[in-house]
Amino acid sequence: MKNFTDGYNCTQSVVLAFEDMLPLGHEELALISSSFGGGMARLREVCGCVSGMFMVAGLLYGYSSPEDKDGKIRHYSELQALAKKFEDFNGSIVCRDLLKLVAKHDTPIPDERTAEYYKKRPCAVIIGHAAELLEEYINQKNG
Repeated sequence: MKNFTDGYNCTQSVVLAFEDMLPLGHEELALISSSFGGGMARLREVCGCVSGMFMVAGLLYGYSSPEDKDGKIRHYSELQALAKKFEDFNGSIVCRDLLKLVAKHDTPIPDERTAEYYKKRPCAVIIGHAAELLEEYINQKNG
């Protein structure tokens, strides 16, 4: 949640919360997750928190071979279950639904991060919940 109030987008906030566990450095993680904030470049599609959870899960437990059909099925199954937990709690995995926005796509210009911005946006709380779900998932995977 602090990553978000420090100015990182929602995806970066989730990914960077787990950087000590990941095989990439801070800058690489911030860069690779930078395009997914605001529901993918402020298109208000899949919530950046969900994208962040998926990125971390992929780096930790994903598959890398196109021939690994079983690994792909296992990974997708686990991530669908993770997304369902997120959706069950938050009501959606879509950014515009979570923010109760009418427009399908938003301008590319981010809103100013002011005290009012943080008051009206549920993003920090959603980020915290996504991080908790991801931590539970990691703990289950690691036994």
